[in-house]
Amino acid sequence: MTTINEWKDVTLESFKSMGEKIGNTIPKLIGVFFVLLIGWIITKLLLVLLKKILLLIKIDSFGEKFNELDILEGNQIQVNISEVLLGFAKWAIYLIFLTVAADIMDWNIVSTEIGNLLRYLPKLFSGIILFIFGIYIATLIKKAISTLFGSMGLNGAKFIGTIIFYLVAVFFTISALNQVGVDTTIITNNVTMIMGAFLLALALGFGFGSREVINILLLTFYTRKKYAIGDLVEIDGLEGKIESLDNLSVTLQINDESVVLPIRELAYKRIKIKRRFVS
Repeated sequence: MTTINEWKDVTLESFKSMGEKIGNTIPKLIGVFFVLLIGWIITKLLLVLLKKILLLIKIDSFGEKFNELDILEGNQIQVNISEVLLGFAKWAIYLIFLTVAADIMDWNIVSTEIGNLLRYLPKLFSGIILFIFGIYIATLIKKAISTLFGSMGLNGAKFIGTIIFYLVAVFFTISALNQVGVDTTIITNNVTMIMGAFLLALALGFGFGSREVINILLLTFYTRKKYAIGDLVEIDGLEGKIESLDNLSVTLQINDESVVLPIRELAYKRIKIKRRFVS
């Protein structure tokens, strides 16, 4: 009989304890519900306000310029900055109210981890912004170098521009990783050695390869100084009037035909000037 009474007391005590826990939990659940509901409403209102501000300052104009860049050789990256910012703000606000809800439920571990994530988000966001900005700058430099070397007639201008693009992109990528808290010591050391060796090889190759470019530039300068469009000249038995002069060639008008000769023909061969053009 004593054993049955003990079982009864234990059972009643268990139900009593369970009832107290349920009684304490229900108000907390109601509080969590209202906190999340208020958080959802506030988030919607803040997102509407933020969207109007972004439209007012025309933040997407920068995104359109970024989208126009041919970063991946024909595969354009479409970036909508306003949507990225709105998404970041939405989840940041949600996490704030989730932290409050976790505190109400006495879920200390959950609220602590969400708080750590909230403190980390600004670093992550700034790292992403730095990376996107770096890719934008690298693409502009790539286009400028490719255009410059292409105008000089240097072979491999596109290849050199692509290499410079990746060098700048790697630099900004490492900086972005540092910003988000990633230890890049090993990566930096290896990349530094690789970049040093590559730049040395590139400098030597460019130094030897640029001799021809410099030679052409000097020939062009000499030719433009000595001859003018409209001059009647004779080169290796070909008599004609200079129709055009550019960095690589000279065009002679012989009767009804146009003959194109390399610019070096005017520098290395004997030329008779039959008649100067008088403007």
